[in-house]
Amino acid sequence: MIQRIQTIYMGVCLILSGVLPFFVSLWTDANGLVTFAKDSILYLSLFGIISLLALVSILNYKKRQLQFVLNRLNIILNFILLGFFVYRTLSLSGETEISEKGIGIFLPTISIVLLVLANRAIKKDEDLVKSVDRLR
Repeated sequence: MIQRIQTIYMGVCLILSGVLPFFVSLWTDANGLVTFAKDSILYLSLFGIISLLALVSILNYKKRQLQFVLNRLNIILNFILLGFFVYRTLSLSGETEISEKGIGIFLPTISIVLLVLANRAIKKDEDLVKSVDRLR
């Protein structure tokens, strides 16, 4: 059913990765230039794929195993995006002191936590269905 708690978790992940990167900054460099996700095709495409996977996972509410696998794939993509953010932060010389990090860098971390909570709820539902089938 679509009104379960994992749908709420995945919906918040969808909002975090599909809407917020356009409104919150990723970082501000030493020149005062504010960078958003729409400024880089790499970040924009990764945020788009993550939000698309969250939407597909929400719409497959009848197939819990597929939902579980899609969420794991989404977690991996969030780790990749987080790795690109960390690489960008640490690769430029003096970048850790000069630029100001925005809240957008932490969006993949929040998405990972929400997707792990969604997978835990999906696993709980799957265990409940299996236990009911055993009683028949």
